Amino acid sequence: MTDPSAPPWDGAPPLGVVVDLDDTLYPQAEYLAGAAVAVGRAATRLGLDGDAVAGALAACLAAGSDAGGTIDRALLAVGVPETDLPGLVPPLVTAFTGHAPARLSPYPGVEAALRSLLAVVPVGCLTDGNPDIQAAKFAATGLEIPFVVVTDALGGRAMRKPEPAGLTALAGRMGVPAGRLLVIGDRPGKDVAVAAAVGARAVRIRQGEYASAPDVPQAWAVVDSFPAAAALALSVLRRPAVAGHSSG
Repeated sequence: MTDPSAPPWDGAPPLGVVVDLDDTLYPQAEYLAGAAVAVGRAATRLGLDGDAVAGALAACLAAGSDAGGTIDRALLAVGVPETDLPGLVPPLVTAFTGHAPARLSPYPGVEAALRSLLAVVPVGCLTDGNPDIQAAKFAATGLEIPFVVVTDALGGRAMRKPEPAGLTALAGRMGVPAGRLLVIGDRPGKDVAVAAAVGARAVRIRQGEYASAPDVPQAWAVVDSFPAAAALALSVLRRPAVAGHSSG
């Protein structure tokens, strides 16, 4: 497991922590499995083989959960004619977006780690996706974070990370300069990159769907769990600024 001791840090310490949601605080595969089942049930009501549709959708999601057209591809994979898609896809998309799980289990130690961070600095959550879906996920985790921004609510998919508008908006709500945030997330191309876009630093967690993604751009630190990331953050938050250095 990655050593959770803090790498060198020059400049003033962070004034706030921003966390990602999916595959950072809980395993997104748990939500996607439930959503695939919900789509399968809706497919059954439409006269299709619901189990087959659910299985095909799960396979498509496993190949890339944020790619568009997954329901279309799942239907084609089970032999649905392309000409039938316009009548079938909309109700199945509704079933997907309407899936509201009763419970999503946070990764071990996440709740305690969040409480430790909240006792020291403002904490916010920045997440991409359909606002209704992300709200349902967040509610199902049972986690409490006072500031949450869903990037899509700011202007659709174009606002998703690494576009910095969401992080800038969240920083404003938290009352912290964006460059003085520390971002914790699982995706270098999103979470690390959005931090870099505003002059902030990030801790990358190697877990979930993108655990094997290359560290590009490079994070300030790389760990294997959220508690380890929180421990690193706390070590920096409690460390006095190094004289003669500007803010990171």
